[in-house]
Amino acid sequence: MKQNIQLLLIDPQNDFCDLPAGWLPADAATGAQLQPALPVAGAHADMLRVAQLIREGSQGIGGITVTLDSHHRFDIAHPTFWQTRDGGGVQPFTSITAAEVNAGDYRPRDPAALPRALAYIDELERRGRYTLMVWPVHCEIGSWGHNVHAAVKAAYNAWEDEQLRVVQKVGKGSNPWTEHYSAIQAEVPDEDDPATLLNMPLVESLDRADLIVIAGEASSHCVKATTEHIAANLPSGNPAKLVLVTDCMSPVTRFEAQHQAFLQDMGNRGARLLTSAEVLSILTANI
Repeated sequence: MKQNIQLLLIDPQNDFCDLPAGWLPADAATGAQLQPALPVAGAHADMLRVAQLIREGSQGIGGITVTLDSHHRFDIAHPTFWQTRDGGGVQPFTSITAAEVNAGDYRPRDPAALPRALAYIDELERRGRYTLMVWPVHCEIGSWGHNVHAAVKAAYNAWEDEQLRVVQKVGKGSNPWTEHYSAIQAEVPDEDDPATLLNMPLVESLDRADLIVIAGEASSHCVKATTEHIAANLPSGNPAKLVLVTDCMSPVTRFEAQHQAFLQDMGNRGARLLTSAEVLSILTANI
């Protein structure tokens, strides 16, 4: 009997991929070669394996969902939001704590944003999952970096044409007042913004599958956070239906320990850790 196998691709976007020069277009406005804003080492190879998995396993895939990190330039986790005590810029990969904001080491460029920003960091730290991290401006809505890796898009477009189905796209991150690593909910949900709240319709839709095959970038952050929220909220309570494609995801540099802890934790919960070749065998048998 054919299984319902759903493929969940988390943020397979240009800004996260260490693309070789031949994959980089020119900026029409400046003529300069565009560069990924937050490239993850190994991500390009990951995405080529994802594309191959879709192409060669297309008959066995029951549905595809793609999440898209979708930010504004002005965002609480971007350098454009913050300044140092002396008014200088804040470099990417700077972590900012509530204590540092209270001490005046960092402050929003807009003074009126201070109360809300501090309330956010306080709540983020109370939840204990992350410390506020200032990332490079990335996955800006409308930019080349926001677009899906070309090989992955070509592969799922072919699947759509073959299956006469739509690849579901799920945006996340457009609220500039909260980090949104997970496609299931923001790190600190905003009750006035439904897009930041727990997305149970997506979880319920995925839970109707026999297997939920997960790949994408980065395994230390967005893949990790999304998978954790799915596992915690599955109506079936059955994390054994989760399959992590271990050679189709990579961590942000210096966050390799989080990647390893995530895989170990999910394996302990009952999720399956498989390579793309092993997943392809499952898909090709599912006809």
